[in-house]
Amino acid sequence: MTEPQDPAQTTRPSQTGLDDFRLTSAHDIGDMLKQLSENNVLLNINGSDGSVLTTKLWSIDSQRGRIGFTVDPDDPALHALIDCQEAAVVGYLNSVKLQFDAQDLVLVNGERTSVLSCEWPREMFRFQRRNAFRVRPLLRSSPTATVNPPELGDNPATLRVLDVSIGGCALFLPLDAPAVTAGRIWRQVQLELDADTRLGLDLRVQHVTPLNADAAGVRLGCEFVRADGTALSALQRFIDVTQKRGKLLALN
Repeated sequence: MTEPQDPAQTTRPSQTGLDDFRLTSAHDIGDMLKQLSENNVLLNINGSDGSVLTTKLWSIDSQRGRIGFTVDPDDPALHALIDCQEAAVVGYLNSVKLQFDAQDLVLVNGERTSVLSCEWPREMFRFQRRNAFRVRPLLRSSPTATVNPPELGDNPATLRVLDVSIGGCALFLPLDAPAVTAGRIWRQVQLELDADTRLGLDLRVQHVTPLNADAAGVRLGCEFVRADGTALSALQRFIDVTQKRGKLLALN
């Protein structure tokens, strides 16, 4: 099987500071795509307008330099996604988060199935999701997330950050606040993790988990939506610094 030209020479510098996580070899990217396909991994295609399509890999054509996803042609999210200028694909393979851009989206309707086709990824990002990469802020710091969704009232609400990973964060929602349901997307949430890490990110509420009665609140598990390279690099630095400081405190 002939592989497409290695895209290392044409990779767009859209996400800087992430070379340790970046795959540019066509062979390596093809191996990851094959694993996603063989394991029937659910993938989210995130459009730049906030639309999200959940799908699976249908085809991997290295000779033509195209990959395809199974889709329902009547899904409203599909048509919104095709109209987007940009889209990102995210999937989880065991303890690894994989993310890549989807370019030149084309809907192909066949007799038995419909396929959403895109160009072979020029680059792919591979993030480990081990527990060590999810950190709890140190007691002396007070990271917050300022949100302004309609369900929380007319004024911005500041929620406490419980933990942070490269792919998302957990927020504490007090019991006296209006209820929040899973699936909601909050735009331009202002994360203030420390004096050097202030980010504006879109969050998707993935799940709402009750805490113990003494906590007087619930845990909102949130995923970062289309975080760019600058944000991901800043998050990784915060995680690394927090881990190192935590180890030093433990030794003392």
